[in-house]
Amino acid sequence: MWKYTGKERPEFAVAPGPGQESVWDYPRPPVLVSTEELVEVNDAGVSIAKTRRALRVLETASPPTYYLPEEDIDWSQLREIAHHSFCEWKGQASYFALVDDPQGRPVAWLYANPSESFAAIDRHASFYPARVQCVVNDERVRPQAGEFYGGWITDRLVGPFKGEPGTGHW
Repeated sequence: MWKYTGKERPEFAVAPGPGQESVWDYPRPPVLVSTEELVEVNDAGVSIAKTRRALRVLETASPPTYYLPEEDIDWSQLREIAHHSFCEWKGQASYFALVDDPQGRPVAWLYANPSESFAAIDRHASFYPARVQCVVNDERVRPQAGEFYGGWITDRLVGPFKGEPGTGHW
């Protein structure tokens, strides 16, 4: 069972400054929040996605994950791969690689039939900022530590963040 659920910020959490958010104030279970921020995804200078209609998943200890509507994604740049995962909150995810990547490393995932509480992210995809360039309002996103996680770290966030060394017990 999780000790931290966003109800009380732990002593080791960084206090947010003006205009910042603490990931320790995010709830567990997570919530969806819409944003009108300009969200862009590129690879080697080629645009993969661009939107002002993203949804952010906010969960205790994790940087937000941005989900972009399928209409704002250039699917000709991506191909589905034979990889799936299951999230206790959202359901089963399908994964996508860049079309020109012979190794088929996943760069994006989506929930084609998410759980009822996350129905709004149906046919929305998120991207790994460690594998493609993700940008929010002209700020290059930094990836969340850990190979599994896909959180988007920007200057407005303070942590520490799940996935960093020593966070396995969270």
